[in-house]
Amino acid sequence: MVLSAQQVEQFKRDGHVSPLDILDGAEVRDLRQRLEAREALQGGNLEPGQRAKSHLIFKWLDDLIRDPRILDPIEQLIGPDILCWNTIFWIKDVGSESFVGWHQDTRYWGLSSPDVITAWLALSPASMESGCMRVLPGTHVGEVMPHEDLYDEANMLTRGQEISEGVDEDVAVHMPLEPGQMSFHNYRLAHASGANRAPDRRIGISMHFMPPDTRQIVGDWDSAALVRGTDSHGNFAPTPVPAEDFDPEAMAFHARAAKAQSEVLYKGAAVNTQKL
Repeated sequence: MVLSAQQVEQFKRDGHVSPLDILDGAEVRDLRQRLEAREALQGGNLEPGQRAKSHLIFKWLDDLIRDPRILDPIEQLIGPDILCWNTIFWIKDVGSESFVGWHQDTRYWGLSSPDVITAWLALSPASMESGCMRVLPGTHVGEVMPHEDLYDEANMLTRGQEISEGVDEDVAVHMPLEPGQMSFHNYRLAHASGANRAPDRRIGISMHFMPPDTRQIVGDWDSAALVRGTDSHGNFAPTPVPAEDFDPEAMAFHARAAKAQSEVLYKGAAVNTQKL
């Protein structure tokens, strides 16, 4: 899978590109079955602490962040040396009021690079009805927009944060995806998603890739997986590769990594809602 010259130019200009065909139907069904089998063992849902840095928990997700079908186009955008900083499950059950408010991830993640890319993979239909992502093209350049922490319980973001001014819904672009398709967006791009009004769950996984010269400028310690090339900077502790789901060594590392990430995401927050 490679991006065309037009897609590369669109990403640079608008900050996003989609849809990209990544997995076939059999692969998607297998991954969804693995996820939902684990959920079934836990009362029907992932635990909050399992939603982020999830490649340390699930071997199949660590395999996925190393898949050439994902990394080849990422390499076209940020170069041959690639770290994966985080992986997050975004699941909206049928009838859920959960939504994601307008925000820019660069405001909260403490990463120094302007070239962090979110790759968002659909394991079920991400349609306008089910609350697919929508973006404000071009907002990945210039100053970060003002945000306000609202702590709305239905907002899936850590603080229930929302961009407080400058959002024009009339120019927003929806990015619907079929199962197995992926979208890319620069983490500085303003984006949001609505509630799920569809008859199926909306299941997505975001993977966050960055060049190794990126630094963590809010927290004292952070981690990332080297998924391609070399890391000559050493700014992030390398994550272990799990041998299996819930690998003991990887789970011990996950506990430290998740705590460090939470400290970064809630830095300066009035309330810690522990959604991740």
